[in-house]
Amino acid sequence: MSDTVVLEVAGRPVADYVVRPEVDPRYSPRPYLHPVRTLAGVPVTDTLPEDHRWHLGVSVTMQDVSGTNLWGGRTYVRDAGYTWLDDHGRIVHDSWLDRAPDRFSQRLRWCDPAGATLLTEERTVTAATVDGHGSAWRFGIGYTLTAPTDRDIALGSPATNGRPGGAGYGGFFWRLAPGVPHAFTAAAEGEQTVNGSTEPWVALTGRSAGGDPYTLVFTGLGDGDHWFVRTGGYPGVCVALAFAQPLTVPAGGRIGRRHEVLVVDGELGRQQVVELLG
Repeated sequence: MSDTVVLEVAGRPVADYVVRPEVDPRYSPRPYLHPVRTLAGVPVTDTLPEDHRWHLGVSVTMQDVSGTNLWGGRTYVRDAGYTWLDDHGRIVHDSWLDRAPDRFSQRLRWCDPAGATLLTEERTVTAATVDGHGSAWRFGIGYTLTAPTDRDIALGSPATNGRPGGAGYGGFFWRLAPGVPHAFTAAAEGEQTVNGSTEPWVALTGRSAGGDPYTLVFTGLGDGDHWFVRTGGYPGVCVALAFAQPLTVPAGGRIGRRHEVLVVDGELGRQQVVELLG
């Protein structure tokens, strides 16, 4: 049975967190945020879209976790391409560590198709105001993945499994609301140059179905991470953990990441983003 936690900023609901989603097992069920909204109520996420039914709002997940597909959909197989396999796992909520209107912390398990634990996770999600900016709020997510004591866990992507074209997705992923946003960084413009970059921030500007403009500004790459960005085929941003090389969590070891996203009403330019970031 699904249940939902609502995040608030100064009493305004800005995001719904679906803790136990009821979705097709082939979509690798996992907790996700949707809808995420601006302070004016403009939705800036999408879930179960027709082009990629396994894209679930905002989530943390990988396509290859030591052979288990936790991303959902078809698995990229070297020399064969995308293939439907019976390899889908799920990420499950175990317990709450902290809950408040503007934050929560939880323990989760990343499970293989048989239900065995591949990784344990501690995750914290926050929502906060932005000083001096009444049209923006700050989304934060931090997570730590811990491997079992008896084996390494390898994190991979379609790119590390042989797919060309900068398809190294997997990690913290945000599926944007329908539309064709514009992506830019401090030094790059457009999907072709932003995808695969390691710039300190990535911004996307778009419009809602009702024509309302919004801007999202992503920060928080870790060592070895890259931005995975799509604006044409579908709109999405990922902090990719295995963009070009697999990432191994050693037996008994852990990796951690912390990301922030500024969610803004209105369309910002490059200089305005720089000023907002301070």
